[in-house]
Formats: sequence, structure tokens, C-alpha cells
Amino acid sequence: MSIIGWIILGLVAGIIAKVLLPGRDPGGFIGTTLIGVAGAFIGGWISARWLHHPITKNFYDGATWAAAIGGSLVLLIVYRLLFGNSRN
Repeated sequence: MSIIGWIILGLVAGIIAKVLLPGRDPGGFIGTTLIGVAGAFIGGWISARWLHHPITKNFYDGATWAAAIGGSLVLLIVYRLLFGNSRN
């Protein structure tokens, strides 16, 4: 999959992560989607590196989507833990 495909996947994964973890984020909607892009890259890398599921060239691979959404969720949780109280 190309870098553009990973960015689109990350944007969608960030939106899905935001839907699954509602609430106020320090970065707002744009920050959350950027976290989604980073989470997609991290989730894909972890999937390829340690779970032995190579990154496919198919955009519609379920395991690739699960890794991207999982990476986005983890990154969003870490982001909220580190910066969640900055908007009081």
C-alpha cells in the first residue's frame, strides 16, 4: 500500500478511534485524526514486526485495518493520559 493509502487509512482509523473513545481531546478533531495516522503507521509496523502479518498491498485487508485502528486507539489513550488535563 502506498503512503497515501496509509494516510487515508490512518485518517479513517483516527475517526473510528474517536467514535470508540468519545470525549474531549486536547488536540480536537484534527489532532485526533493526526494521531490516527500515526497510530496506523505504528499499528502496521507492530503487526508486521511482531505479529508476523506482513503489510499487504491490499487496502481492504481486515487485519491491516484492525492493526491501524488498534494502534490509533492505543496512541489516543496514551495521548489523553499525557495531555488530557491541559484543557481545564
